[in-house]
Amino acid sequence: MSSTLLEVTRAAHEDVEQLERLMVKDLQNDPPTAKDKLYQSHRVRNNIDTIISTTEKLIEIYEDKDNARKDEIAALGGQTATGINVFSAFYDRLKEIREYHRKHPAARLVNVNEEDEALLKEEPVIEFSGEEAFGRYLDLHELFNQYINSKFGSKIEYSAYLDVFSQPHNIPWKLKSTRQFREYMENLLEYLIYFFQRTEPLQDLDRIFSKVEAEFEEQWANGQVQGWEKQGQENEDDPAQHTMIDLDYYSTVEELMEVGPEKLKEALASLGLKTGGTVQQRAERLFLTKHTPLEKLDKKHFAKGSHGPRQNGSTAVSQDINSLKHIALMEAKMKKLSDLLSKTIEQTKENVVKKQALTYEEMEQEREEEETQVDTESDDEDQQIYNPLKLPMGWDGKPIPYWLYKLHGLGQEFKCEICGNYSYWGRRAFERHFKEWRHQHGMRCLGIPNTKNFNEITNIQEAQELWEKIRERQGVNKWRPDLEEEYEDKEGNIYNKKTYTDLQRQGLI
Repeated sequence: MSSTLLEVTRAAHEDVEQLERLMVKDLQNDPPTAKDKLYQSHRVRNNIDTIISTTEKLIEIYEDKDNARKDEIAALGGQTATGINVFSAFYDRLKEIREYHRKHPAARLVNVNEEDEALLKEEPVIEFSGEEAFGRYLDLHELFNQYINSKFGSKIEYSAYLDVFSQPHNIPWKLKSTRQFREYMENLLEYLIYFFQRTEPLQDLDRIFSKVEAEFEEQWANGQVQGWEKQGQENEDDPAQHTMIDLDYYSTVEELMEVGPEKLKEALASLGLKTGGTVQQRAERLFLTKHTPLEKLDKKHFAKGSHGPRQNGSTAVSQDINSLKHIALMEAKMKKLSDLLSKTIEQTKENVVKKQALTYEEMEQEREEEETQVDTESDDEDQQIYNPLKLPMGWDGKPIPYWLYKLHGLGQEFKCEICGNYSYWGRRAFERHFKEWRHQHGMRCLGIPNTKNFNEITNIQEAQELWEKIRERQGVNKWRPDLEEEYEDKEGNIYNKKTYTDLQRQGLI
């Protein structure tokens, strides 16, 4: 049945209609969690890709370059080599259908609704690393190591790198013209594209990049690309300048060899020197010009018929300009992806700073709580909860009793600026947070001891003013941290610094 070309065409149209109907059903559902929403986006993306491939096959069939479709339609109309015989064609077709059903008597009728329900529950396989936490954070550790171990980078913390990796325009263009920076930028752009495709599968990345390329071409022609403003003018004024290598950045021949044979050859050609030999010989010949003027070099180092650094420079210059333009284009694409992933980058920064203040046990506990929370949200998603008084939800996902709500004031929201404007619901949670890590970390950042004097104070300015008053009243050197600074053990017991240190030395806590 499905061997004929018309039957293949009919089945392809049916598949396209089924996938379109399936996408409509899927998008009508509101996923309860971010994980389910990501699954939904990938299901729709896979269906779109399948529709595109199926439609391309249909176009090939309708173009009918081999006239197979035309011949099959003519055969259905009874056209043969001897003439037109409609009845013969009809009975031949009927015989073929009966033969098919005789061979397949137990052919199952597919229930479209059941098949759609199974496809809607499908969970596509999406590869994320543990650090990425299923697309919530970026994992740039490999690129961070590549950055801090390079000449164009600097020795900074990972949290600071998250702020500067999207700002390559701050790096001098001479450092960006190296092979090391080009490889770094290629790896960074490749990772951001891969991450964006996994977290935003419904975005048309090709259309986004085509718009970026159009804007980049216009800015490059006008010399307005950020970080490369003067580059276009310098290219026109001094074409040999691009093939020149700034030897001040290299202290040994071995470091100069990292530039690569082609760069060395172009630089030697622009100076009128010989370009042959191994990479080491080229680097040694070019390194001679660092401390010796060209006029004082031995004539054996110059190429035959050389008339100065302008000879054979045009071809090398054009290649070097294209290389720099390619690096600048990669920067433009990387900046666009950074803008699209700005929210994820901010979440990654917050997560890194938060993890620095947590112990391993606390991080494991928080991860378990997040997994439990996701499971709780996904349970009973279709069940509507009657909550006319808008009461807070309890641990079981149901509204808490009204008397408990009034007794503990759970409907009140308390914000603490010291904790980064974090909200605490209820008086009890608000009082307990003064002993938690979030508030203690905020007080340490302000340089203020977390003592009882600062309970009930959530404003940064008020805390600083009170600390100034205490210092004026007691004197700068009269505050005794051994007795007044508080520490908390794993069981929640509060000690002063001296007692806590003594117990810790004795191994009691």
